[in-house]
This record gives sequence, C-alpha cells and structure tokens, in this order.
Amino acid sequence: MISVPAAQDVGRPFQGRRGEAESLALRISQSAFRLFVLFAALAAGEVTLHAQPRDIDVRTSLDRTAMWVADRVGYTITVTCGKGVDILADDLSKDKLHAEGLEILGSSSDRTAGPGDTIVYTFRYVLTTYRVDLPELKVAPVVVRYYVKRPGQRIGDAAPAGEVPVPAAVIAFRSALPDGQETYAIRDGRGARPRRARYSSLAPIGAALVLIAIVPAAAAAIVVVRRTRPREKPRSARQVRYDERASLDALRALDVSTPAGRRDAYARINALVRDHVRAAAGVEAAGLTPAEIDAAIARRGAQVPIELVAAVLAACDHARFGPPDALPSAEACQASIAQAAQIVQRA
Repeated sequence: MISVPAAQDVGRPFQGRRGEAESLALRISQSAFRLFVLFAALAAGEVTLHAQPRDIDVRTSLDRTAMWVADRVGYTITVTCGKGVDILADDLSKDKLHAEGLEILGSSSDRTAGPGDTIVYTFRYVLTTYRVDLPELKVAPVVVRYYVKRPGQRIGDAAPAGEVPVPAAVIAFRSALPDGQETYAIRDGRGARPRRARYSSLAPIGAALVLIAIVPAAAAAIVVVRRTRPREKPRSARQVRYDERASLDALRALDVSTPAGRRDAYARINALVRDHVRAAAGVEAAGLTPAEIDAAIARRGAQVPIELVAAVLAACDHARFGPPDALPSAEACQASIAQAAQIVQRA
C-alpha cells in the first residue's frame, strides 16, 4: 500500500528556501546601508582624517592700541596646534605680513611644546610708521595653512589639510597735527625775528667775560708748568774744567787725516768753545754768530780772549759750511785744536 504525504508536509521545503533568501537580502541591504553611511561620512569629513577647527587656536595681541609718528609697536601672533596638527610657519613670515601705513622693522619666531602634545608658535613683529595722512594703521588678515601629520610621513610630503584665518589688527594714529589736511607745514619758512637791543648786547659782554676769565687761568697754568718743569742743575767750576779736559783729550785722539775726521773735529771744537764762553762769561753763545759773541763778551767784561775765540769760531764755520775743496788741512785742524786748548786753559 502506497502512502501519500500530506499537503503541509509537501510545502515545507519551499518555505525554508524562501526564508533563507529573505535573510540574505536583509544582510545585503544592511551591508549596503553601512557602506553608504561610511561613504557619506567620508564625504562630509566626519572621519578623523582632517584637522578640526578646534585643533588650531589663533590669537593676536598689540602692546599698544595707539601710536605717534616713529613710535614702535609690538604685534604678536600666537598659534596653538593640537596633537598631530602643524602649520606652515612660512605663511607668517615677515614678507607675508601686509601692513597698511606701517613698516616692519624686525621679526622673530619661536616654537615650543605645550601641554598635551600641543605645539605653540609665537611670531613677534616690531612695527612703526612715518606717515601722517592715515587716521588708522592696519595689519591685513592673513591665512595660515595647516596639515595633519601621519606616522612615517615627512613634513614636506604632507599636503595642506585646510586653512585658518588670522584676524586683522588696527592701530589708531594719534597726532597733535589736525586731520584732513593735504600738506603739513612742519617747518616754517619765515626767518627768525631780530633780537631786542638788550639781548643783542649780551653776546659781546659774554665774550669779554670769557676772555677775562681765560687770562688769569692761562697765567696760573704757565706758573704751574714752570714750577713743575725740571730745572737744570748748574755745573760747578770743577765739573766744567773736568768736562773741558775730557773734550780736549777726545779731540786730540781724533784722526784728522781724513776729511770726515776733520769735519768731526771742527764740530767738536765749535761746541767746546761755545760751552766755555757760556760757562766763563755767562753768554748763551749756542745761537750767536762770532761777531755777536765778541760784542756780548766785551759788554760783560769777562776774562775771555775775544780775538782768539773769534778766530777759532770763524775757522769752525769755514770748515763746517764751506765747500768740500775749501776744507782746512790736517795741520790747520791741529792748530785749531791747540787754539781751543789755549782758550779753555786760560780761564
């Protein structure tokens, strides 16, 4: 006997296959939805691949809000970068900063590490102005590029992830000059007014007082110099005779056979006789001619052979200042030495 299955038993395999298909379709739709959400998040930038605005903080400050001509103002920009974020410092260099009516005298920057792996950049600028035609002086806003650092990636290879603005700064100009003028006549072209008569007479009076004060001061200075100048101690008669004998011995020891030796001998004879006249007669004979020396000796009445002194000094001048062919002979030189000895030994 053959048994026929019931109707509900025959339909069960078809119902199991239908449920499996529905669960597979549900899983596919869920995966598609997840992919759609992921792509939407990537497009909206919600995935942490780019820096958020809160990761960079920009602050500016001025050490004064108003200035005069040629005053100096300190302008500071502080940029705080969060973890994994950095900026292009070149965007805040001196050349990239645009100032309206201001001149940038100098700039400096430093990079320090802050709390929580943050990086703090501080840019300082020194500003001034020499213009008087602008009521306000401005530092234009500037845009700074930033990037997100990734592990193993060099800074030069990182592409900018975005930009952050630096706000403008305004400095008021305060001057004693009135506003709204095309030109400013700082220097007046008019000449100085003439002084009154009572003031004009003060100049010569002041000059006279200065001269009156200088004369006694100069006299006092001369006296002090004379007192402080070392005075030459006069030689005794014994010292004079000793020096003259030594000079005569040196003269006699000279070799007068050569022209050079004779010139040297006559120069020594001249010095010896003149020194003897100064010591014996008190006549400063160093700068006098033979005739002047004779006249001075005669006035003083000193015991000095005037004719012999004149003859010896004339021979010395002839030998010292005459032409080379007129130089006296060795015998004449020896005779002059002997005459000098007579002058010295006679005193």
